[in-house]
Amino acid sequence: MRSGHGFYSEGELILDAKWLIDPKQLFVGPKIGEGAHAKVYEGKYRNQNVAIKVVQRGETPEEISKREARFAREVTMLSRVQHKNLVKFIGACKEPVMVIVTELLLGGTLRKYLLNMRPRSLDMRVAIGFALDISRAMECLHAHGIIHRDLKPENLILTADHKTVKLADFGLAREESLTEMMTAETGTYRWMAPELYSTVTLRHGEKKHYNHKVDAYSFAIVLWELIHNKLPFEGMSNLQAAYAAAFKNVRPSAEDVPVDLALIITSCWKEDPSARPDFSQIIQMLLHYLSTISPPEPVIPPRIFASENSVLPPESPGTSSLMTARDDSGETPNIQIEDKARGFFFCFKQCY
Repeated sequence: MRSGHGFYSEGELILDAKWLIDPKQLFVGPKIGEGAHAKVYEGKYRNQNVAIKVVQRGETPEEISKREARFAREVTMLSRVQHKNLVKFIGACKEPVMVIVTELLLGGTLRKYLLNMRPRSLDMRVAIGFALDISRAMECLHAHGIIHRDLKPENLILTADHKTVKLADFGLAREESLTEMMTAETGTYRWMAPELYSTVTLRHGEKKHYNHKVDAYSFAIVLWELIHNKLPFEGMSNLQAAYAAAFKNVRPSAEDVPVDLALIITSCWKEDPSARPDFSQIIQMLLHYLSTISPPEPVIPPRIFASENSVLPPESPGTSSLMTARDDSGETPNIQIEDKARGFFFCFKQCY
């Protein structure tokens, strides 16, 4: 219900009324993704192309409660932060089904993009550009006291032109508190910080304190992957990789990485979380490294270009200014919404 303060509160979900989705104006197209507890569709909302995430409610009371809490947490986080490298939140509703609506990005996941390139690797400038996009998104989250906890290529989405990376999926995101201990619920094992994985050895219900530095570790693994375009801890299962990282201090090899870049990676995945840099420092280190491989263009004397049509250099070395015009992985398919859009909840009954 909407309160006198313009908020919608139901269960654990407290959402400003401006973010409420009107189901009657929500239409669904083809399914474009699926996870363990949710399906994602391409759709339309008020004539805007959108991505529609439908969260499955579960069957047992415990399962329902857990998924509703995760849904509420994700919606709350998405509605609180806006950044050019975070997937734009459009709205949500909890009844009759749990739905999260965001901007539609047609570039696919970073995981798919890298797989399509193999055995080739990204141009180093492009890899660093993507890393900067990710770092800036994480810097924004941490500035708002939010830990993502599930940073991995599957949760990084590219724009249609493959020039910008945006962070998505806040299902495991948590607010950071110096006094509150957090549960051992964690992200995907292969990219997981050792202090997160070690919590599974605790008795059920126990809690262990960790902080935002878990995201720095995950970033190091993602950066290693961007550079090599190989699966980290190759030859190991997800659990084996996490066990080796947590209890044997094993890391992917950084021996063939340029020294300055290797320093960034190895500092981010240090065993001691307090020794890892924060994302403001990571951004500065990445920019410094970028300047060594991509020196600025020589300044052309003003007298040569007196025309108003002079092209000014980009304000910052962001990803969009680093990508080449050529699409190395082929053209992005132009997914079309069905000509006759159907009501979302009508389609929902067919899909489930």
